[in-house]
Amino acid sequence: PQQGKLLITTEFGKMLVEPNEICVIQQGMRFSVEVFGETRGYILEVYGAHFELPDLGPIGANGLANPRDFLVPVAWYEDRKIPGGYTVISKYQGKLFAAQQDFSPFNVVAWHGNYTPYKYHLENFMVINSVAFDHADPSIFTVLTAKSTRPGVAIADFVIFPPRWGVANNTFRPPYYHRNCMSEFMGLIKGHYEAKEEGFQPGGASLHSMMTPHGPDADCFEKASKAKLEPERVAEGTMAFMFESSLSMAVTEWGLKTSNRLDKNYYKCWEPLKSHFNPNCK
Repeated sequence: PQQGKLLITTEFGKMLVEPNEICVIQQGMRFSVEVFGETRGYILEVYGAHFELPDLGPIGANGLANPRDFLVPVAWYEDRKIPGGYTVISKYQGKLFAAQQDFSPFNVVAWHGNYTPYKYHLENFMVINSVAFDHADPSIFTVLTAKSTRPGVAIADFVIFPPRWGVANNTFRPPYYHRNCMSEFMGLIKGHYEAKEEGFQPGGASLHSMMTPHGPDADCFEKASKAKLEPERVAEGTMAFMFESSLSMAVTEWGLKTSNRLDKNYYKCWEPLKSHFNPNCK
């Protein structure tokens, strides 16, 4: 959720999920979502894999999202019937099907095992960063990953950009200009995203498809290029995230036209960029 709270009821129990928290519901689990007032957020659905913690490799046992900070529901059940009955909607091969029953689908009294829904507070993420020079790949901010059959290539990564310290020397600290083999869907939960402070608002999103060049806007470039490289807090009061996938993403007709929220001038944030190349500068 980016705005408003979600009360998610599952066969395993209930979870109250607030902004700056995420919730994962596994395939095959029945759930309902209750909201309180105006509510909005972001949803990612993956096929063919489950989310898991990324391999830490040289980082070792601790860092990024630690297992101890993931919360699962306490067993809870509902033993009741209602006059109108319950409608259970299931998704099968890309289509939705509805079934009726007169008893609550949340009548599971107890459970055991490790295939559960869970939630995680993003403030518990232990940030890894460069402490010398150069810009580290954003994979150091991966909270969860859904791996593909190709090593090193994910169906989907969930990556966040939380408040942290920037201390690198001789380095352009914001995200560098790049294009890659992944599709990047960026969202903003709160604050101001450092690479585009204007026009990228909480609740909004941007999509850079694979091999599409992108990077900081002109204002961010000028500011970072002239800044004195002292230790500084980055993204204070901000939480941005990225759904990154090796698959292409399509935008719906609603997103392109019906919503009337498409920024058709987005490309203009890069137009003021100027060449600063000097062949005599060594």
